[in-house]
Amino acid sequence: MTVWNLLAMQPAYFITLVALLGLLAGSFLNVLVHRLPIMLERQWRREAQVVLNLPVTLYQRFDLCLPASHCPGCGQRIRAWQNIPLLSYLALGGRCGACKASISLRYPLVEAACALLSLAVAWRFGPSAQALMALLLTWCLLALSLIDARHQLLPDVLVLPMLWLGLIVNCAGLYVPLSDALWGAVAGYLSLWAVYWAFKLLTNKEGMGFGDFKLMALIGAWGGWQVLPLTLLLSSVVGAVVGLCLVGLRRHALGTPIPFGPYLAIAGWIAVLWGDEIHLSYMQLLGYR
Repeated sequence: MTVWNLLAMQPAYFITLVALLGLLAGSFLNVLVHRLPIMLERQWRREAQVVLNLPVTLYQRFDLCLPASHCPGCGQRIRAWQNIPLLSYLALGGRCGACKASISLRYPLVEAACALLSLAVAWRFGPSAQALMALLLTWCLLALSLIDARHQLLPDVLVLPMLWLGLIVNCAGLYVPLSDALWGAVAGYLSLWAVYWAFKLLTNKEGMGFGDFKLMALIGAWGGWQVLPLTLLLSSVVGAVVGLCLVGLRRHALGTPIPFGPYLAIAGWIAVLWGDEIHLSYMQLLGYR
């Protein structure tokens, strides 16, 4: 009996396992989202200093492992029992155990969101290799969305490995045939690349970053070229609505850049997981059987 068969026979175990994995992944994503942009900024600064023959700035070790998690207010190291996803935040009342400074609500929200999205994957695929790989995709897209929303950055160190992983898993046709995945990656990149250059030629302005091209290629590599129209439609509509709402609420001035990555990630996630069902429902609505 395989592990998948065992989990299929005990759905409660599978759901519990996925929920726990989602909470743990969410806790790690909080660290990743905060530290990775700082790590990249320091790396880029060092590289620029080397090229310009300037003194290289020396930093203390700062990566995903060190320094240990600590309170940004008092510097008190966070103990193991204070780092349990969701439960620790509730037990501490949302405050540091030492200095009683308020802990950002972002941390439990990311953990809860990651768990809920993971459960959606479990419900969609059940105990299978598809679910396992879709969990990795989900966590990566969530991390990219959070980083882009805060820093307007889609790091290659996350995007490119996931793009290649999408092609690799589809070598066995896990989601789509390899040919569909390959052309999905190509068409995904070129679609936004073409929009970028058309907009630049017409306005002499850059409408989006190159990271958006690569993210679209990632989505195509996982879901095939078939998911690209739905991804573009959903992301454009949601992005336009949110942008207009922000301008209406005066949280963004006209002309202020708005990151497109989160909308692409959300739309791509929906399209990869439920694209076939959405397309079938649309065709039935039009009267096609």
